[in-house]
Amino acid sequence: MPNREVLKLHAGLVDRMAAKLGVDLQEAAIDGDVSIDQLSDAVLKCTDCPNPGHCLRYLDQPTLVARTPEYCRNQELLGRLAP
Repeated sequence: MPNREVLKLHAGLVDRMAAKLGVDLQEAAIDGDVSIDQLSDAVLKCTDCPNPGHCLRYLDQPTLVARTPEYCRNQELLGRLAP
């Protein structure tokens, strides 16, 4: 299991990627569109990503994006939640 700092980094990446797509994960959870277990799984999937540095640069773009990068381990989940 990844350590606490790795989990925090990737939880932030998942949240930022969702926001970049126009998705509020907290609202999605409240509305029942995603479960807490699914969010936890998304963070764990993210820890397997070979490109967190590229992801950080991608997330620093000033505009919303239509989709995640091809390598994103959570492309399907976030794509389903995106407006």
